[in-house]
Amino acid sequence: MSERELRHDRRALRVALICPYSLSVDGGVQLQVLGLASALRELGVDARVLAPTDGPPPAPGIVSLGPTHRFPSNGSIAPITAGKAAVSRTLEGLRAFRPDVVHLHEPLQPGANHTALLGTDIPAVGTFHASHPGRNAWYDAFRKPLARMVERLAVRTAVSAEAQRNVESAFGGVCDILPNGVDLDAFAGAAPWPAARPAIVFVGRHEPRKGLGTLLDAFAGLERDAELWVAGEGPQTAELAARRIPNVVWLGRVSEADKARRLRGATVACFPSIEGESFGVVLLEAMAAGTAVVAADLTGYRHVARGGREAVLVEPGDAASLRAGLRRVLDDAPLRGELVAGGSRRAAEFSMAALAESFLERYEQARARASTMAGLGTESPT
Repeated sequence: MSERELRHDRRALRVALICPYSLSVDGGVQLQVLGLASALRELGVDARVLAPTDGPPPAPGIVSLGPTHRFPSNGSIAPITAGKAAVSRTLEGLRAFRPDVVHLHEPLQPGANHTALLGTDIPAVGTFHASHPGRNAWYDAFRKPLARMVERLAVRTAVSAEAQRNVESAFGGVCDILPNGVDLDAFAGAAPWPAARPAIVFVGRHEPRKGLGTLLDAFAGLERDAELWVAGEGPQTAELAARRIPNVVWLGRVSEADKARRLRGATVACFPSIEGESFGVVLLEAMAAGTAVVAADLTGYRHVARGGREAVLVEPGDAASLRAGLRRVLDDAPLRGELVAGGSRRAAEFSMAALAESFLERYEQARARASTMAGLGTESPT
């Protein structure tokens, strides 16, 4: 197949994006999959999402692969589905859709991704999201069977240098970095949530690695006329809410629209994670919303927001450092203005629309590789 033939009308291109995690649970990978699928449709691609759900699919264009079970993963709990039923649903969904390319997010997670890699020869693109300090124990322990699946990927991408390093050090080969994206219009155009006083907003899962406990400690001694909006839920919610710290508003799970409004209405967006962050999508969302950011000084976050330019970065897990950072941004209006302006410029570099264009090129590469292997009469790894 020629390059010209591969660059056919986008409306004829069918892409199946597979997410291993439940779309009924808030998570960065899930939001990236849904956002990318939407951006691809805007470009004329027939993009559909195959993923488990624990209830009705949250958006059109989703093929549900059934309910999930929770498994520990990278300091959090991964809601994934596996077993014969999930395999059957995945294969049936792919047979019915007949995609030209499958785009697998976290391709080495068990379930639908393994099924697509081992049970079909559809050209495959893989995106690795998670990062681990040092070597990835999961990759090392199961290198041989996982290597077979990695070899099936015609194109490999990672959202950060850390995720890239984990993959390349374990399996060799080349893995390009394509950072996560953000829907700029959804956040910049949201109506700000009304706030009677300066508001600090936290968005994330309530689990130790996200650092919400540190934020509550910092806020308790802030001594400023401010309130703290806490969005999300998780295993620590009841314990942390029981502290009954004054001026903390517990929002529970919020819709994407309300998240954008809260980010737009807040004076400061605070992300105090302690570990386990390969990329800071929620920082991008805050910056796109025009909100000053205070965040933990983690490698994954520094890829997105640079200290003193787009955010104030503080020592992870240190309530005193976080409190000082919050005071500084709340008290210094010119600094807030600089952070907002810098953040808006930075967020524009991570447009989801531009990311979709980049992946269209990778899909074409995957199809070209499959076509070349078929033309050589060789069994294609894709």
